[in-house]
Amino acid sequence: MKLLRLTPENTKFPFMRFRRVSYPFSAVLSILAVLLFIFRGMNFGIDFAGGTMMELRARSGVADVGMLRNLTEKLGVGDVQVQAFGNQSDVTLRFGVQPGGDAAQAGAVEKVRTAVSDGYDIRRAETVGPSVSAELVQSGTLGVVLSIFAVLTYLWFRFEWQFALSAVIATMHDLTLTVGFFSLTHLEFNTTSIAAILTIVGYSLNETVVVLDRIREMLRKYKRMPTDQIIDMSINAVLPRTLMTATTVLLALFALVAFGGEVIRSFSLAMTWGVCVSVYSSIFICSPMMIYLGLRNEGAGRAEAAGKDESVAPAAAR
Repeated sequence: MKLLRLTPENTKFPFMRFRRVSYPFSAVLSILAVLLFIFRGMNFGIDFAGGTMMELRARSGVADVGMLRNLTEKLGVGDVQVQAFGNQSDVTLRFGVQPGGDAAQAGAVEKVRTAVSDGYDIRRAETVGPSVSAELVQSGTLGVVLSIFAVLTYLWFRFEWQFALSAVIATMHDLTLTVGFFSLTHLEFNTTSIAAILTIVGYSLNETVVVLDRIREMLRKYKRMPTDQIIDMSINAVLPRTLMTATTVLLALFALVAFGGEVIRSFSLAMTWGVCVSVYSSIFICSPMMIYLGLRNEGAGRAEAAGKDESVAPAAAR
């Protein structure tokens, strides 16, 4: 029985030739991601911004988003965001924290509930106060920072400094593009998004370590081969494993995107983006960075120096 392969056997694709293209391309994307974060901002969910989110389903089978916007604008609860999701009958309604504390927030929820009760069933209603949202922001930020620090520590002790620094740059590249993805798509950024970012950090590290381990193994095995050729050989060797793993994860994520519902939509879409970016960065960002950081195959350098000495010696004898 012939096994399924996503790549041909014994591929010899020259990945390192594209480093002069991949780095400017990634630099432009990273700058755009930062600019989007600064000027467009993030669509913070009620976990971080505070407020109330209600999930409605139309009894008639079709939700009228325009009618709901007009209806809720007259209730005096501030700016109300109405957004369709899933099938034609589902819609989410979100408004911010009300002045006056918990009692005012509960009153606003009751106003909205009464206004939409004739044509819609309220499937879910969540309210987060400003103090709770501030704590969630601090906890989420602290979790991301500590995870990145743990990754740095692990890489620093496991690999030589060129390997470790290259992996850190690739991981930061993935995080930057993921934040830009949230800002560009304006997906709701909530606690599940933090979980997605932490998962992307772990997946990116896994892909990077697989490539780095093979590069280090090849450096010890082929003492006279140039560094760029060793990196190309290493990436081609792990390419079937990398693509098979990514494809398997993406198939599961596609199912979550299609059938997971609104609650985990931001998580599943961010993970889909993160898996693709992680595979790209492990090949075209992390691996070439070691060349720019001065990683050299010592055996190849000695062989080249010996060749020069041999060519000089006969000339001196003549």
